[in-house]
Amino acid sequence: MASSTFQKTLLFFILAPSFMMAQYTDVINSNRPGRAVSAYAVGKNVVQAEVGLFYEQQDNSDLNFDSSIIGSDIALRYGFFFEQLEIVYEGSFVTQSLSYSNLNPDETRTDFTRNRIGAKYLIFDPFKNPENNKPNLYSWRANNVFQWKNLIPAVSLYGGATFTLGDNPFYVGDPNISYRGAVATQSRLSPRFVLISNIAYDRIGTDFPEWSYAISVTHAFRNPKWSVFFENQGIKSDRYSDILVRTGLAYLFNENFQVDFHLGSNFKNSPSRMFAVGGLSYRLDFHKDELVPIDRQSPSQKPKIKKKSFKKKRKKNKKKKKDSLDF
Repeated sequence: MASSTFQKTLLFFILAPSFMMAQYTDVINSNRPGRAVSAYAVGKNVVQAEVGLFYEQQDNSDLNFDSSIIGSDIALRYGFFFEQLEIVYEGSFVTQSLSYSNLNPDETRTDFTRNRIGAKYLIFDPFKNPENNKPNLYSWRANNVFQWKNLIPAVSLYGGATFTLGDNPFYVGDPNISYRGAVATQSRLSPRFVLISNIAYDRIGTDFPEWSYAISVTHAFRNPKWSVFFENQGIKSDRYSDILVRTGLAYLFNENFQVDFHLGSNFKNSPSRMFAVGGLSYRLDFHKDELVPIDRQSPSQKPKIKKKSFKKKRKKNKKKKKDSLDF
């Protein structure tokens, strides 16, 4: 029982691509901590909330101000119709207090910096066929070292819309609706390391469209309830460009509840940024396994009749029949 619990918990950190139904896992599959998004969905009929609180300090030497930001992040995810599909709402609501070193008066801004809804669909999963991920029963090393085939990633596509409501001080002049497209990939480098990468084109239809990328590596400790991540994110637009790094920890309380904490900063001074984020993820699991009709099962799913066992059974029946005739 302890061994089974250990294995199920470990799958939380490697996001369980070895399951035949690659979307649903026995433990929560969260995109927290960080900004990089998994290629996998939460699973059909799973409702999941991912919430965070953060504090950020900014100093801008070019514009002669410093500011403090307090805010919250939320993501609501729901898997429906297919194991590969989920819809997701993502929001960030912040209050920024600015103090200027010149004669300008202090200022406070409050509004959404992120307010979007979209859908993500897994288009390719290298682990969909369990035959491609069978363990080597004769070599521990073969199951625990890097293999080139592990670089082949799962790939998903995302499409969504960003909503700018009213006079948003963070996005002055933007239309009420703009659009976002993204690609997310995920590779399992080893049983304890996972690589996730995202590339996105955001605020399509505005005067300041934005390119961004995120690369994240997650490592599960020997105590599989704990994991650590390192992330690099880049943003490029005419309004704002930056490169950020993040690192932090996640802890799994049970199969439906995770907490996390991370720190981050950038490398420029217009503005310089340092932030701390704490959060949690919780899911309501209404998932039910679907039975696959035997005529649609793959060869690996169908029960196999062993010829040797069948021959032995026939010989045994013949012997019994002969003994009864002799009697």
